[in-house]
Amino acid sequence: MSGKKHIAVLMGGQPPERAISLISGAECATSLRDSGYQVSEIDVDSHLAATLTQLKPDIAFNALHGFGGEDGKVQGLLEVMEIPYTHSGVLASALAMNKIQAKKIFAAAGLPIAEHCLVSLDELQTHPQNHPMPPPYVLKPVNQGSSFGVLIIEKDATLPLKEALKTSPQSNLFMAEAYIAGRELTCAVLGERPFEVLEIKPKQGFYDYAAKYDEGGSQHILPADLADSVRAQIQDISLKAHAALGCRGVTRADFRYDADGQGVVILELNTQPGMTPNSLVPKMAKHAGMSYGELVEWIVEDASCLR
Repeated sequence: MSGKKHIAVLMGGQPPERAISLISGAECATSLRDSGYQVSEIDVDSHLAATLTQLKPDIAFNALHGFGGEDGKVQGLLEVMEIPYTHSGVLASALAMNKIQAKKIFAAAGLPIAEHCLVSLDELQTHPQNHPMPPPYVLKPVNQGSSFGVLIIEKDATLPLKEALKTSPQSNLFMAEAYIAGRELTCAVLGERPFEVLEIKPKQGFYDYAAKYDEGGSQHILPADLADSVRAQIQDISLKAHAALGCRGVTRADFRYDADGQGVVILELNTQPGMTPNSLVPKMAKHAGMSYGELVEWIVEDASCLR
């Protein structure tokens, strides 16, 4: 019975995504308690192994985002400790978090991706006037989430990259990706089930951190107004991307759709989608007839080792 299971909700962790993880974790913990589980909330630090040894949970609910929690590290610890855990396993998490490696997998699976290249911080700082590809393009830290450090380099940009990078969290490696005009779309996969496609319309600029998490930062249209063939294509790519990376549990794939140009392009796949009140996966689950509590319980009951 669910009431006999002790769930450790892993949350917080390291910046820059710590604040969002704390909100996701608190929401999930409350939902699990309401469903009858015994819950311990853990603000993850370097003593996590000792904390888990003391608590002896039946399952670890991974509500961490970004570095350390979404890239295979905490998944590896949980495997060593033989504690069943939620979401994707070590390899899938590491691959999805590294945008360049994920794109290699997507390309091998025949999925549509944008032109891109790897560029180091040293290159950007040493030759700040040299664009890694012709503008417009998007510059992203290779291993950050929540749009931290994302810069859009406009077509006629003259701003030296060294100056632009002052607005970005320092990362050793960046991905330059050709800018795809068009609509921002996303689709979640739960197990082997794709949800309805959702369109994101930021109130201003692009879908950055504020647009993701601030109340009213973006408009969410669900279902997205798409031709049935495009909707089916996005759901199919989401399933194939999930499978190609070897993901488990719930994931969310992000897309650009340029009807007059490149069509549908997959940007990345998130193995630890947010679970805040403004997050997209809970909204897609609700549209599919699944309450927040049912979604969280599904994720917990799907937990295992060797993921």
